[in-house]
Amino acid sequence: MKRHFGWLVGTTLPLLLLPVPDTAAASDDWPQFRGPEGTAVVADDPALPETWSATENVAWKTPIPGRGWSSPIVRGDRVFVTSVVAEEDYQGPRPGLYLPETGNETPPDPPPGTHHWMVFCLDLETGTLVWQRTAHSGLVASTIHPKNSFASATPVTDGERVYALFGNLGLFAYDLDGNLVWSRPVEHHMDQWGWGAGSSPTLLDDQVLVMHDNDEESYLASFDTATGEQNWRVERDEVSAWSTPFIWRNDLRTEIVTVAKTQVRSYDPSGNLLWWFAGRMTNVTVPTPIPGDGILYVSSGYVGNDHRPVYAVLPGAEGDITLGPNQRANEYIRWYQPRIGSYNPSPLLYRGIYYTLHDRGFFTAHDARTGRTVYDRVRIERGATFTSSPWAYNGRIFALSEEGDTYVIAAGPEFAVLGKNVLGEMTLASPAIVGRTLLLRTASHLYAIRR
Repeated sequence: MKRHFGWLVGTTLPLLLLPVPDTAAASDDWPQFRGPEGTAVVADDPALPETWSATENVAWKTPIPGRGWSSPIVRGDRVFVTSVVAEEDYQGPRPGLYLPETGNETPPDPPPGTHHWMVFCLDLETGTLVWQRTAHSGLVASTIHPKNSFASATPVTDGERVYALFGNLGLFAYDLDGNLVWSRPVEHHMDQWGWGAGSSPTLLDDQVLVMHDNDEESYLASFDTATGEQNWRVERDEVSAWSTPFIWRNDLRTEIVTVAKTQVRSYDPSGNLLWWFAGRMTNVTVPTPIPGDGILYVSSGYVGNDHRPVYAVLPGAEGDITLGPNQRANEYIRWYQPRIGSYNPSPLLYRGIYYTLHDRGFFTAHDARTGRTVYDRVRIERGATFTSSPWAYNGRIFALSEEGDTYVIAAGPEFAVLGKNVLGEMTLASPAIVGRTLLLRTASHLYAIRR
């Protein structure tokens, strides 16, 4: 069936938790996945929304054509989001886990028909369309995981241009008025199980970084933000991974940290390898690292593996910092927990506690300095599943389920669900928060939530 598309407007351990400075950053921009610092924590503001529904505290609700699980980003009064519109229907995702039965299944065929890879710009105040651009139209050559999309990479902006990555297709740079400045092809490579790409682009000064870990030719590449010319490219002895590279600006230097199945690696801004540790991640790596109080937290938690680790890494490392067989820490790994990593959601560090939101609806809390358990696996609500990453403000943690329900959880050493905000539509995307506005993307709409 043809689809006509167009734009429609409209065991708990008692602990004395040491005080840790908030990583909150007050900003009127949300330039990348999980915000300016990549922490999804913003400064407290009593005007930020804590309750909403499909009608309550909705400033605007705008349809987004097609399918995409990229997060919205914001620069000034403009919101940017990507999507891919298919002219022929094909089966969409449903909530829950999709796991290969043996790991050796034949990937499905690519979806049929012509697809349109789109970039949309909306007005932050009203939700009206400012511009839309078609980056590419044509058939798709790759397959995707049932819960993936061809627009899962969150774009990034430096205030001059918006950089939209469509995995296995290309990297596109637009100015804020929608003019195409440059584009670069991204070669198609086969990935594990035919799940498709998921890593988002990252900015480091005048470089836009793309990590493409696959089963044929993995690499990390840097492109000039003004021209799109390649600055450098580092080949990686890796298999498929879906994590986004993280720019770690610590007190000693700036690093590019990447997480993959065989190794966690750090590179300097020129692509030179600084340090690594090996052999102790999961078969599928998705979460993005998060920083806090001079530590970088690296995790991986594929539910098909018994070992689902989190590492707290200190700055200044050089060379191989792999833990020994019986080690739980060393000079540069402050602590290590073997079974608390999440599969899809990235973790949250808030007020000295490291929180993990698990896909199957469990929640854990650990002391961020020591890794000791604050409270162990507690169920948020039976049947709730999660892909979106949590965020925090006003002493509250917000966890958005795949069903479109946001659970409001008390921050601190005692677990308590304080409320539940229902939108009633599937969502896998993580939010953006700017000023006093919360932007939530569902399967078909972008909501602006304000008090």
